[in-house]
Amino acid sequence: MAVDNIRDKYHAAGHDHLFTFWSTLKESERESLSRQLENLDVNRVNRIYKKAIASEKEAADPEPIEPLPVGACESIVNDPASEKRWRSAGLQAIARGEVGVLLMAGGQGTRLGSSAPKGCYDIGLPSHKSLFQYQAERIARLQVVAEKECNKPAGSVVIPWYVMTSGPTRRETEAFFTKNKFFGLSSKNVVFFEQGTLPCLTAEGKIMLENASRVAVAPDGNGGLYAATRTPLSESNNSTVLSDLTDRRVLYVHAYCVDNCLVKVADPVFLGYCISKQADCAAKVVPKASPSESVGVVARRGEKFSVVEYSEISKDQAELRNPKTGELAFNAANIANHFYTTSYLKSVESFEDDLAFHIARKKIPTVDLKTGEPVKPSKPNGMKLELFVFDVFPFTKRFAVLEVARNEEFSPLKNAPGTGADDPETSRRDLLAQHKRFLERAGAQVKDGVEIELSPCVSYAGEGLEFVKGKTFTRSGYVENPEELDALL
Repeated sequence: MAVDNIRDKYHAAGHDHLFTFWSTLKESERESLSRQLENLDVNRVNRIYKKAIASEKEAADPEPIEPLPVGACESIVNDPASEKRWRSAGLQAIARGEVGVLLMAGGQGTRLGSSAPKGCYDIGLPSHKSLFQYQAERIARLQVVAEKECNKPAGSVVIPWYVMTSGPTRRETEAFFTKNKFFGLSSKNVVFFEQGTLPCLTAEGKIMLENASRVAVAPDGNGGLYAATRTPLSESNNSTVLSDLTDRRVLYVHAYCVDNCLVKVADPVFLGYCISKQADCAAKVVPKASPSESVGVVARRGEKFSVVEYSEISKDQAELRNPKTGELAFNAANIANHFYTTSYLKSVESFEDDLAFHIARKKIPTVDLKTGEPVKPSKPNGMKLELFVFDVFPFTKRFAVLEVARNEEFSPLKNAPGTGADDPETSRRDLLAQHKRFLERAGAQVKDGVEIELSPCVSYAGEGLEFVKGKTFTRSGYVENPEELDALL
């Protein structure tokens, strides 16, 4: 698009101040700025700003929140019959090639003292495998399990993996996968794409400049996932995640965040449950650890399903209990673990303008439009706009919730080493404790103090370990193949 046309578009949208320094810019700077402005949907930015401001005002008088109604949430805890039935249905869908996996992995390990993508992090296991490697190997193992249990030829079952990166992490993430030969997966079945960004805005909704020739931008939140699935995979590849899902005839998608070392990637139980419920969208939850736990819960806001942040729940509501079960009324802790049909992901575009972005007021480095001098503010001077992945829940016609055991499926990595909660040490502890349970459930004994790490290639969720029955393990170690377990007796 010609520069004059871009300028006219921005003038009409109320953002012609972005050309304030045009006459002073070098040719390369002009090209860079015009390219950035051409790729930006300025009218969408205006719509998002107006909706966010209006929603913030409405939030001052929110709709009442209520616990999930009876029957809205089912549990696999202490229900092995349902778990077995749903697992079978999920494996059949996987074996038919109907399942894909969407990983939200745009974050860096800043809080962990690392600038690398969070998925590259080593939580200190004996194997020193990264989060990415663990999840890749779970996919590889699940493909084998589906082949065996559904009588499919070896190598015929594929679970495509869609890895959402961000501007700062994409190159390093792709390089990490390439260096590690995609952890045994076929590179053609691992698809990288990028979380979007939005311009930073002033309180009046004006797009901010980072410097004379660049717009200030910030990631659009993990809810940017939905728009990102419609965006070309790269400048040289016009395919999108949605077109790739369609080409592969994938009907169901499991989405999750990278920082949970216990995540059951493409969990057949969750998939089977959602398919049986004919859900468009669903959430996996765990019981809250305590009334005061700082976690959002899946609940009802008015007549619609929603995630209610812990800051929105009063102390009395947080401590309220179901008189029949004794459990917390607001008990369904959200763990960013979701199910979608592909058709639902495609439909999000139709109601995207109704989604309200959340405003985060921040100190944003910018440039003084009068003097051209850099500005490093000491207090918030602008806003970043974010969408959360669960913001689509209220727009879902057929929504489902499945409760799972926290110790089997949720151990987030949020904090620096040594914090004592949600840190590398607790992730390591929880994963090794699970592997001990796998062995004990299969009929083995594990002596006190013995730590055994089982590669996901050995067992996805405790299956395939029948041969350890009656054995006693007395030595710690890491096992990559089932035969290696005998060395730990």
